[in-house]
Amino acid sequence: MFSLLLAISIVGCAAQPGPVLKGNSSDPQSDWIWNQLHCWEGRSEPKQIGKIHSVWHKDGETKYELRGEGVGTIFKVDPETGNIGVYRQLDREQKDRYKLEGLVIDIKTMKQVGRSTNFSIQVLDLNDNAPIFTKEAFNGTVPEMSGRGTFILTVSAHDPDDPTVGKHANVTYKILSNEENFDIEPMTGVIRVKNPNLDRERQKDYQIMVQAKDMGLDPGGMSSTATVYISLTDINDNAPYFPHRQYNYSASEATRIGATVGRVKAEDLDEGENAKILYTVVSLNHIFHIKTDPRTQEGVITIKEPLDFERQQLHWIQVEAENPTLVKGRKYKTKTVLRIDVLDVDEPPVFSRSQYTFRVHENLPIDTLVGKVLAKDPDQAKNRIEYSLSDGVNFYKIGKDDGIIKTKVELDREAIAWHNITVAANEVGKRNSTSSALVTIKVLDKNDNAPTLAENYNPHVCEDDAAGTVIQVISAVDLDEMTPAVRFNFRIAVKDSNFSVKDNGNNTANITVKQAGFNQNEVSKFLVPIIISDNGNPSMHSNDTLEINVCSCDRDRKPINCRHFAPLTSGVTVTVLLIIFLCIIVAIVLVVLIVHQKMQKKNAFVGLVKPPGEIREQLVRYDEEGGGEMDTNSFDITVLNSLRANGPRSVKATDCMPVYAQVRKPNNDMGSVVKMKKDEADGDRDGLPYDTLHVYGYEGSDSVADSLSSLDVSSIDSDQDYDFLNDWGPRFQMLAELYGSEPYKDY
Repeated sequence: MFSLLLAISIVGCAAQPGPVLKGNSSDPQSDWIWNQLHCWEGRSEPKQIGKIHSVWHKDGETKYELRGEGVGTIFKVDPETGNIGVYRQLDREQKDRYKLEGLVIDIKTMKQVGRSTNFSIQVLDLNDNAPIFTKEAFNGTVPEMSGRGTFILTVSAHDPDDPTVGKHANVTYKILSNEENFDIEPMTGVIRVKNPNLDRERQKDYQIMVQAKDMGLDPGGMSSTATVYISLTDINDNAPYFPHRQYNYSASEATRIGATVGRVKAEDLDEGENAKILYTVVSLNHIFHIKTDPRTQEGVITIKEPLDFERQQLHWIQVEAENPTLVKGRKYKTKTVLRIDVLDVDEPPVFSRSQYTFRVHENLPIDTLVGKVLAKDPDQAKNRIEYSLSDGVNFYKIGKDDGIIKTKVELDREAIAWHNITVAANEVGKRNSTSSALVTIKVLDKNDNAPTLAENYNPHVCEDDAAGTVIQVISAVDLDEMTPAVRFNFRIAVKDSNFSVKDNGNNTANITVKQAGFNQNEVSKFLVPIIISDNGNPSMHSNDTLEINVCSCDRDRKPINCRHFAPLTSGVTVTVLLIIFLCIIVAIVLVVLIVHQKMQKKNAFVGLVKPPGEIREQLVRYDEEGGGEMDTNSFDITVLNSLRANGPRSVKATDCMPVYAQVRKPNNDMGSVVKMKKDEADGDRDGLPYDTLHVYGYEGSDSVADSLSSLDVSSIDSDQDYDFLNDWGPRFQMLAELYGSEPYKDY
């Protein structure tokens, strides 16, 4: 097992001997003897700082080599001698220790020989850095007039040098300017107030220079400076004041209430909350008001009541200003005087009252006095006033010079009970100098209308009503004024009556049965004359008639049968109208359905008849129409037409004559017949124009037997007697068998 001996010599740097380590061969460091190297920072020229030696080194065969931090740039080793040198300037503040590894390399194989060893180089500190402030500038505030020693702020700086080496990192502080106002603690950097009379209103901001130096309180060392800004905050140490003893303003007498007359400002050297000012009017005054504008801290002067040049042309007001907060423990106030001149304005006339109310009785003659209005010129000129009516001229008139209002017509309270008119007053000779006032006239009532029944009553009396039964409660209305004192009296105009009237004392009366026993077969209704009178002066009365129907009633006196029971007069309800309307619609629908059904029955046979085109083809193809499906040689349609017109004849009426006539063909030439019919049609001026030979203007009337078709016809439901078909000959034998009353034969 080999051992490595590391010997270090110091040239310009310090080398301290380290312990000699010994051990077994398995420990790489057991055979090493090593020393820790120290080198001062700041050296720029190449210097040898030590030497390494190994028993593995053989001259000419091996060489020394370094590995680790800074090898090749900062640290280099001589491969033959093992001398270690520094070739660049070291800075402890950037790196204070370097870790290296020493090796022995075979020159031929370039492989490591033996074991390597680890060592470090420590950079020793020099006082080469000045203290550095934590901020470029420091800011602090302190209230003005603060006492000596009041804390403001703390400045701080740090030194990057090694604090374990001497006093390289011991920082002290010092104020270089404004030493008369502020102090700083050398070791802590705390800045305090030195001058207790610092006044913000005189100087608000201060700038001082603070120095930070290392090496503690010893002389020398390195230093740096920083700027400190100190601002004084305000305290309420100044009372408000008015720059002037008197302020002058003017305002027109037409200025509206609440309008601003002017502004006044008290000065205060303080700021913020300490500069807020409260204004008050301290003199006896009820016209003007002052309040603070929170944005500008001005006193805003406004009007509380209208100005009147004719009453007072000049106003003197004393105004006071104060801080809401205390000033050095007390409140300070300041006062000034405001002079306000009132400017004259040509004002319109002023009525003695803003609204007039008069009363006048109805039915009085024309020119009855209603009342009088009065208006005056408020200006010093006192011009003459003229009056006129803006409305109500159909009922009233007014004196042009005296303002006396009179009636133009006889008033009727029942037509209009209240009149609202407008009176205008104008200064003579001036334009746009008019004012108006509202005049309300109440028309007082006179008892000139008789009371009448409140509604059109329809009472009824039941046949079995007993004497004393109340059959109707009546009331009355009066077009005159219905005051609580109005009373109506009801009575029956005749002495002998089956009914009586009982006054209820509340302007209603009961109609009661006086004599019982009614029979609507004998008397269906009673006409009862009612006299209604009021308690007016003079009293007015009216004659009304109650029509009382006699009815048979149920147990609840509801009428069951009234011969002359009058219909309700209270109007038809919406439900009744809807029912009537629905009934009408249903009736119309039924009529339409019945008509439509009859038309369908009437035209049931039409679908079995061949269309005109087919008939025309038959006329072209056959020489004659024939008498039916069994005989096409002799058929006379006139027989059926005669039956349609005269009805079926009985068997006896035929005298056993054939029911159809024998038709003879003229010379067996149907063409001549058709030509003859054509000529007749062309010469008929009353007929319609025909465009074809196969159209006939008359198709014949309905058959008395209706349709002979069995479609949609039931012989069981038919009321027609077809026995007469037996009398029409053998050609109608089949129809007679189908529709006759004789039983069918089995075939």
